[in-house]
Amino acid sequence: MSDVMQGSGSLAMARIRTMPATLIIGGAITLAWIVVAILAPVLTSFDPIKVDVMQALKPPGAEHWFGTDAIGRDVLARTLFAARYDLAMAFFGVVGPIILGTTIGLIAGYLGGRIDAVLMRILEVTVSFPYFVLVIAIVAVLGPGLKSYFISLTLVNWVSYARLVRSQALVLRGVDFVLAARGMGFGHLRIMLFHILPNAIVPSIVFVMTDAVLAIVLGSSLGFLGLGVQPPTPEWGAMIADGQTYLTTAWWIAIFPGIAICLLALGLSLTADGLARLLNTES
Repeated sequence: MSDVMQGSGSLAMARIRTMPATLIIGGAITLAWIVVAILAPVLTSFDPIKVDVMQALKPPGAEHWFGTDAIGRDVLARTLFAARYDLAMAFFGVVGPIILGTTIGLIAGYLGGRIDAVLMRILEVTVSFPYFVLVIAIVAVLGPGLKSYFISLTLVNWVSYARLVRSQALVLRGVDFVLAARGMGFGHLRIMLFHILPNAIVPSIVFVMTDAVLAIVLGSSLGFLGLGVQPPTPEWGAMIADGQTYLTTAWWIAIFPGIAICLLALGLSLTADGLARLLNTES
């Protein structure tokens, strides 16, 4: 029994050693932020939305490690709690686009013909509009908030996944195992879901981590413009917007959430790079 456990442990260590360093470092940074978001109430004793004007604009110190903002709220507490919303924007912001884009790309690439032509014309119309402007327009129509943010990303950001999956499906529909499945009488839906999709989705898995970085930046930008998470809920982009007036006198209000955005973006970017290296090595 002990030999089996030692063998399993050695195999696990060998797999870890073969992983790209960027995947390990990026995964650790991302995991650390997830832990911070979950344990935010434990990591600070301050309420992130409690106003205390008597403590306004306090610089970083022993009591308030990251200082306080213009109405006395603890910046550290707000930065920690804001991780929940920015992580939600990063991960759930790509769920809708990848589902919609993968579905459209799979159908277009496998079926081809007129269906492919129509779907690709819709794609071209979507990408003809400036990305950020289109997202802002949709959010402005639907109203500020996370729900509008997720809907706007789904309606705009699906095109990248559709292109990736379609290009893979165009190649895979002519390979031997797909032709064999057709010869055995399998239906189109079964072939698409069980034969083409598992092989076509790999590039999207890598891209989704990079896209999560863009989702954070976009969500923070909307928060900066007042179209994202609404006050008094803490969100890094909105915190930077609150602190821009005080950059010369109370730099900590904007700097610390800015650093948080950079660290999370770095973690996701390194994870994406590591996944790409790992999948290329395995292939």
